Amino acid sequence: MSIPILVNFSHRLTIPTLAHEVEVSGDVAATFHLEPNHNPKAGETAQIWFALTRRGGAIIPLEQCNCKLAVYRQPRQAEDQPMMTPTLKAISAEKYQGIPGTDVVFPKAGSYELELSGTPKTETNFKPFKFSYSVTVR
Repeated sequence: MSIPILVNFSHRLTIPTLAHEVEVSGDVAATFHLEPNHNPKAGETAQIWFALTRRGGAIIPLEQCNCKLAVYRQPRQAEDQPMMTPTLKAISAEKYQGIPGTDVVFPKAGSYELELSGTPKTETNFKPFKFSYSVTVR
């Protein structure tokens, strides 16, 4: 059975869904996933990916986005610099093709914040966005 979800694109929204997190910023929605199963371990490689979609459901591939990922230790101060800015590459994950993704090794157990921001490579694609996700590393 499917349950319709109404999304108001004028507000930021977080919806936990089956090991994925969905957020909306302006006219862009992002489905965030972290392998293994949103349970990263310190010192081990974790794969992070973001399925970006425009209003209406069209996928925004990495080739259309100037996307940047920044990783911060928590608690974070406004003036803090990211502890890492991993390079995003186009990957395929689940049903998505060419979406932004990367591999990260979190150095220590604890809380981290992932911040994904992006602007369109052409002016008419979508509005600039910024998403923030909390991650707990074991």
